[in-house]
Amino acid sequence: MREAGYEVAVTALDAPRLKDVGYDVFIDDKEVIEIGNLRLHAIHNPGHTEGSISFAVANTPLLFTGDTLFPGGPGNTKLEGGDFATILHSIDTKLFTFPDHTIVLPGHGLDSTIGTERPHFQEWVDRGW
Repeated sequence: MREAGYEVAVTALDAPRLKDVGYDVFIDDKEVIEIGNLRLHAIHNPGHTEGSISFAVANTPLLFTGDTLFPGGPGNTKLEGGDFATILHSIDTKLFTFPDHTIVLPGHGLDSTIGTERPHFQEWVDRGW
């Protein structure tokens, strides 16, 4: 990122675990980042880590969910600061507030939509991690 001229941002909650990586600035819930013509709205959704965030791209149906939501369920919660009940709460109260047509773009792997994932929420609760 730095080589491309961008600052590296982390949340204050995750910064202690990332001190060896190095970062330039903190990012927080509801902060807006502009990259070219794109406006990314930060959404704090703890559970994968305490400081996990997703980004909604303004005026588009795009939602970058990082390691919080994937096709088929929530991300890994076994890292330091991760918690299964917390990630489920984040998905339900933060990400599932978006319309069904919202495209879920996880940190890796295939994409999905909110409408595809939402009906399976209770299955995730029941199966646990």
